[in-house]
Amino acid sequence: MTQTQPPQETSAPQENSPPPPRTSPESAVPVSAGPSTARLVGVDLARALAVFGMYIVHIGPSLSATTGVGSWIRYMADGHSSVLFATLAGFSLMLLAGRREPKTGLAGRQARARIAIRAVVLLALGTVMAMEYGGVIILGFYGAYFLLALPLVRLSAKTLAIIAAAFALVTPQLAFVLTSLVTPSVQESINAYDPLRRLSEVGVLDLLFTGFYPALTWMSFVIAGMALGRLDLSSGTVRRRLAALGASLTVAAYGMSLLLAGKDALRSMAEDGSASSGSGSMPSGSGSMPLDGGSFPDVPASSLLSAGPHSGTTFDIIGSVGVAILVIVGATVLMDRLPRLRRLAKPVIAVGTMSLTAYVGHFVAQSLLPSVPGAPGSWIPVLTYIVGAIVFAALWSRFFRRGPLEYLLNAATKPAKYIR
Repeated sequence: MTQTQPPQETSAPQENSPPPPRTSPESAVPVSAGPSTARLVGVDLARALAVFGMYIVHIGPSLSATTGVGSWIRYMADGHSSVLFATLAGFSLMLLAGRREPKTGLAGRQARARIAIRAVVLLALGTVMAMEYGGVIILGFYGAYFLLALPLVRLSAKTLAIIAAAFALVTPQLAFVLTSLVTPSVQESINAYDPLRRLSEVGVLDLLFTGFYPALTWMSFVIAGMALGRLDLSSGTVRRRLAALGASLTVAAYGMSLLLAGKDALRSMAEDGSASSGSGSMPSGSGSMPLDGGSFPDVPASSLLSAGPHSGTTFDIIGSVGVAILVIVGATVLMDRLPRLRRLAKPVIAVGTMSLTAYVGHFVAQSLLPSVPGAPGSWIPVLTYIVGAIVFAALWSRFFRRGPLEYLLNAATKPAKYIR
């Protein structure tokens, strides 16, 4: 299964009144309120693309059933959409903690309390959904990311970038070692005392090390997003430098992986049909490679040279961050430079402002609604869900500033104002 907001969080508006002109409803997994700017509308657009990418992975045809442009779209969605979602989560943490300058004193304590409350709510919601849909649900992992990111919210963009780079270089190798040490019997012993594991397929061990989106390797994406959140995306110089950085990371990581591991270095597990169970059905797994899923304990060390989606290697992390940066910068530039396109894309942007609702909604809809008819390999089911999300978000945003789940998430954080 995890994406906008103004620099400062304001008090919640009346939910029964339509938003004033040029405002952006609150973003899904993290927050929002107040007037939006083109650069933050671009973040909303990027988050909507991440949501649609996850729809493609969960509902769309498997990679082996696609051809041409469809294969390229399916491959880019596999892994990259959830990475983009996680990177944008880090960006949104900075909207809570203070964009260019971190909040301090009372405001800082209340901001950290809001983040902590959101983390707990997402962890609880993710656990409940995992009881029904399995370990593919990303929300519980989001909760873990938010809690782990709390000590970092006051750091500068440069420091955060250095930490993200260090994580990308070190944690995949650490994960490889841990997969050999944490044997199934050890996992069972730990899980026996884990209350989360008793409730669902996702326990503490899964959240941190062995799940579909383990914090050990995925915090690189979140911290990279936090670094982006501290930068001025309205600056042309910053955008050009970020675009160059994103392109360099992408080319260097995937190029080196191909050079060292051969032509199959970028191969996606979706080629086996394991990343999606086919059109119109729930996913049976994320197609994670050994380092990112914990389900392949006897993998060779040479797997560390690959860079396929969800492989969890250094090359995969660096390349995926590069792609995420390019998408975010590209979206902000488009929304800033092309006002007419921004108006036309407003319904799509609305999905990004309520991405939590859109993400949870597509799982619930698959459970409650009849399957959309379509031949094997058909794009009709996923296109139906994408159009449905756009229509719902466009209509809802005409009357409310926040999506349904975004409103509840915001309300849950209200007690933070009593922090002194």
